[in-house]
Amino acid sequence: MDNGTADGTPDADAAAGGGGKAPCERAYIDPAGPYAGGPWRNYFLILLDRIPTPIAVCRAHGEVLIANPAMAEQWGTAPGALRGRNLLDLFQPRAMAQIDRLTEALRLGRRSRYPVEVRWRAGTDGAEREGELTIDPVGDPSVNPPALLALLRVREDAPQQTPRGAVSPVEARILALAAGGATTASIGTALGLTVDGVNYHLTRLARRWRVQGRTALVARAYVLGVLSPDSWPPAPA
Repeated sequence: MDNGTADGTPDADAAAGGGGKAPCERAYIDPAGPYAGGPWRNYFLILLDRIPTPIAVCRAHGEVLIANPAMAEQWGTAPGALRGRNLLDLFQPRAMAQIDRLTEALRLGRRSRYPVEVRWRAGTDGAEREGELTIDPVGDPSVNPPALLALLRVREDAPQQTPRGAVSPVEARILALAAGGATTASIGTALGLTVDGVNYHLTRLARRWRVQGRTALVARAYVLGVLSPDSWPPAPA
């Protein structure tokens, strides 16, 4: 996922697992798991891009192999920017005892779901957020340690409406390219996203701004001050 897509194809260093890792951690883990073979792998990656729940697939020690756009949105970045990061660098557990419990369970070969209360600072507005990561060991039972599927539930004690003019840096760049006439495929190539990843962001913006069609979406972006009216090619304000 060096190109930022929902693609777990390893580079040479990732395939080797880096120095100092245990032999069981050096083996490459395909994020598609049992769907790694044939066309099912692409179907898995497309589905991951479309799911609105923030999701990441990680190695047993927490290194992110793949993250979907919903997860990357928490930091206002593209999915590829999270590859190689560690979950413990991204999230702060409220109680390390929960991490210790998960570590011990993996050591003993147990495969259950483990909730971890976390907090993190959003990349879009810098606000501190809280939620729960559900960590689920997945993959072939004979592989030890297993890969980890991490699902994030963002806690909203007092639901707040996102300001209509507030967009993430990735969304602003998508809108700028769209305003310049770029196709969905070329936007994805420029930003390291899949076509489904680009459509995910455009759909969310259209719903938030209550508009239909790309032309109306771009026009709304100019009205809200998201795009600079004095720049060509179009650029974020």
